[in-house]
Amino acid sequence: MRLSFLFCLPLVLLAAPSQARTCTPAWVAGWASSQFRPTGDAELPAGTLADRTLRQIVRPSVSGDRLRVRFSNLAGTRPLRIAGASIARAKVAAAPTVDPATLISLRFDGAPEVIIPPGADYLSDPVALPARALDHIAVSIRYDGEPEQTAHPGSRATSWHLPGDHLTDPAMAGAVSFDHWFHLAGLEVERCLPSKLIVALGDSITDGKGSTTNGNDRWTDRLAERLQADPKRRDIAVVNQGIGGNRLLDDGLGPNALARLDRDVLAQPGVTHLILLEGINDLGTLTRDAPVGEGAHKAHVARIIGAYRQIIARAHGRGVKVIGATVMPFVGNDYYHADARNEADRQAVNAWIRTPGHFDAVVDFDRVTRDPAWPDRLLPAFDGGDALHPSPGGYRAMGDAIPLSLFD
Repeated sequence: MRLSFLFCLPLVLLAAPSQARTCTPAWVAGWASSQFRPTGDAELPAGTLADRTLRQIVRPSVSGDRLRVRFSNLAGTRPLRIAGASIARAKVAAAPTVDPATLISLRFDGAPEVIIPPGADYLSDPVALPARALDHIAVSIRYDGEPEQTAHPGSRATSWHLPGDHLTDPAMAGAVSFDHWFHLAGLEVERCLPSKLIVALGDSITDGKGSTTNGNDRWTDRLAERLQADPKRRDIAVVNQGIGGNRLLDDGLGPNALARLDRDVLAQPGVTHLILLEGINDLGTLTRDAPVGEGAHKAHVARIIGAYRQIIARAHGRGVKVIGATVMPFVGNDYYHADARNEADRQAVNAWIRTPGHFDAVVDFDRVTRDPAWPDRLLPAFDGGDALHPSPGGYRAMGDAIPLSLFD
């Protein structure tokens, strides 16, 4: 038996270097936006996109060798016909011009067009367009007829459209613009190196209300920049699945967090970590229209904590680490007009978030952004002007406060 083992040993040693040189490429979400049916001012006037080309700019958070695009007809009640699509490197974030040498027509199962069923997403075929982390990528869609609107209104990024087919037009001179994303759910990156993915699930504070248009200065953008600046952590991607007005318990502008958890978080390729920043809209809406009794306050806090428990349990079932973020102050906001009782609810929720054994880890955004002199309010330097949403400086402080070791 000992002789047999010695004969086998050199074969094992010879095989190891060969295995080390091989790699199985894998897909990871490099960028994403939560799609839903726009309403009110977020909905485009009828005919805006009919028979037009729409060019949208996104920024992958991690590098890779090939790309594929996830298109969405989530809110559609009938099939969505895309007559063509293309992808290219954008020259800048705030203009429709692209590098013509990088323009590639997208295909869908080998065909130049696709019909997406109602409520469904559809991946393009992969293309050989190496992506650099934090680069700007332009995705253009050619609509056949007028599409039903599936969108992410709070893009904080400008999109451009023109009548006709401009899929291979590098300039799109004279294009009209708006600051929304339509039918664009994700940009997935193929990598040979192992990757991790952080999904940020939240409301308008994650979506970036108060950040600058085309400035990419949300707290998630700052986190992605810090990861890319660290040679040991450049394999970690970040995607932002925030929706303005989002809540844990009820639909607002878009479906509630529990309803969209599977699609927006657990279905993202490569997801390993979830940062959850939700609850401020639930706390605020409880008494926005009229006061409620003590029992209603206690029951509401219990329901919020119950939603946290559900998200943690469902994410753990998929092997995802869940990082809880404390709810930030909002006394002084004119929309919610929070009083001492609302503040007590927030403190109760944050106490549960901070208690060891609930979340896998905690990021204390409350501590980072509150005014030490008035802890129920945002620090003036971090207040975007409405006592609810941070300024770009506040978002930067939030992104800087996240320990990168959480993702090791």
